[in-house]
Amino acid sequence: MADRVVPSAVDAEGHVFASLRLVLLGVTALVQPTLGVGPLLVHDHPAALAAFAVPALVTALCAVWVLRRKPLPPPLVVVGAVAVLAASAVATDVLPPDAHFGPTHWSFGLVGWHLLLLLPDRVAALLAAQAAHVAISVTQWLLAGTPDRAEVGGAGVVVLSVVSFQLGVLVISRVLVRGARLAAEVAAERERAATRAALAEQWEQDLRAGFAGQLGTTLPLLADLADGVLDPRADETRLRCALAATQLRRLFAENDDVPDPLVHEVTACVDVAERRGVVVSLAVSGAPVPVPTDVRRELTGPLAVALSAARVRARVSLLRGDGEVRVAVVADAGVDVGTATGRVEVECGTYGRHTRMEARWRTS
Repeated sequence: MADRVVPSAVDAEGHVFASLRLVLLGVTALVQPTLGVGPLLVHDHPAALAAFAVPALVTALCAVWVLRRKPLPPPLVVVGAVAVLAASAVATDVLPPDAHFGPTHWSFGLVGWHLLLLLPDRVAALLAAQAAHVAISVTQWLLAGTPDRAEVGGAGVVVLSVVSFQLGVLVISRVLVRGARLAAEVAAERERAATRAALAEQWEQDLRAGFAGQLGTTLPLLADLADGVLDPRADETRLRCALAATQLRRLFAENDDVPDPLVHEVTACVDVAERRGVVVSLAVSGAPVPVPTDVRRELTGPLAVALSAARVRARVSLLRGDGEVRVAVVADAGVDVGTATGRVEVECGTYGRHTRMEARWRTS
């Protein structure tokens, strides 16, 4: 299965905010000259010019990160928010008494867009900054003179329309963020489900391959017995049948869900021998340790050979401790299991009609 990159919920949110800031950057860059240049030409006050330059500088600084789709640094966010609020207060302070919340009051409609550009991912801070902006503007309006009922109504309409429109953008951004988060979670869950399915399929393939590997020696034996090539009464045929039965029983036990798989597989080999009438004593010592499946196969493989050849009696021991696992058997088998010096060391010796085998795996 090809590797696929699934974005996390955090990545999805970051992508939404990066795209939103790009849009807000364009809106801010467009709205500022539209709202501010005309009033500045009418009321050419030095403080108003300075107040107009501050939001423009903040927009330019934000563009350095926004155009690269990078998050804004926290110092820029804090300083920028304070700067545009102060610029709005300065621009409002130099307005004529009757110009508040009118066409020449450009800073009131503009500053909210700068706050959206700076704080779209910080809802609480954005709401607090918007509230402070409205409170400062209203306070300056009231201090400039006593408005009549018509002026109060007109100011209320302006404040409500501007703030509700800008907060509507905030609501839309939260909806987009929530949708992106849900989409990322769904994609991640689908990826996890696909991974689980792939692992289950791989486990099934490994299981079939393991059975096929064991049956590869069993099927020819069954075919020869069916065709009469082998004599069921011959000792060699019985030995091969006993070995095949032990290997298959161990293979079935390998796939059981048990607390101690190695003891379970050793017991399975012993059980087959006992069914043939062999008296087997089993001794287990030491605490259970995790043993990989392929290592368990190498540890119990020689055991299966020795037990399948046992005639009357066998003694099996499983020892775990001192950084190693040992499986040993002494049986009246008289067969040479062979030796191995790989990951699992196997030592075997025959003494007359008896076989002594020991398989050892070092855990560290």
